[in-house]
Amino acid sequence: MARLVDYAPRYRQIEQALRERIAALRPGDPLPSDAELSAQFGVSRMTARNAMQQLVEEGLAIRIPGRGTFVAEPPAHRQAHRLMSFTAEMERRGRVPSSRLLAREIRMARPKEAEALAIPAGDPIVFLRRLRLADNEPIAVETAVLHGRCAPIVMAADLETGSLHEALARAGIVLRRGTATIGAEAATRTDARLLGVRVGSPLLVERRVIVDAHGKRIEATESRYPADRYALDVSFDVEPPATPSRNE
Repeated sequence: MARLVDYAPRYRQIEQALRERIAALRPGDPLPSDAELSAQFGVSRMTARNAMQQLVEEGLAIRIPGRGTFVAEPPAHRQAHRLMSFTAEMERRGRVPSSRLLAREIRMARPKEAEALAIPAGDPIVFLRRLRLADNEPIAVETAVLHGRCAPIVMAADLETGSLHEALARAGIVLRRGTATIGAEAATRTDARLLGVRVGSPLLVERRVIVDAHGKRIEATESRYPADRYALDVSFDVEPPATPSRNE
């Protein structure tokens, strides 16, 4: 029976173990059934199913009725409706993620930061800035502020070769949902120096707020991507045309 550590929810531990397996497998390779995971980790089938379902929802695995669960073919880009860490996203693409830590400090929240996290101005927050890389190629300049209760976790975490979201999950802070706005901006001198682009080059800029399982705001992040190195895939429904009124 596989051993689960005590400090994270059991389904999260199974989920992380599956992520590590998937990283070493190829699309189409079979994954364990719920019954096999239940026996391996000593948990209920429901717990095992919840762990696998998270990976299905992220597009890492696919269930085929009557056949089983398999490693999914990685999409070319991130799905806009899915919340996925940069580390997990790059690993899914078969690239090696890493980060260069530019700033990490605990300080008082400024007004806009406090508004983003729904806390009083002056409350403690963690300020974090990293250059995110894949196969050593700069992909994004990421600036985040996190709720003060994350401070011991963030300040101790390996944020150059490890995942911030995985560190939070191991400590019991489970991120669940997020909202984001996406726009285009010109690269500043700082962007140009860090990303290796020209000043004024087009950037895709994503600003998002992420909440935990209780709906409390944990993280507010701005990610700045060179437009030729990153994209988002969007699925949508087509709204039917309005029916003309009789008076028209």
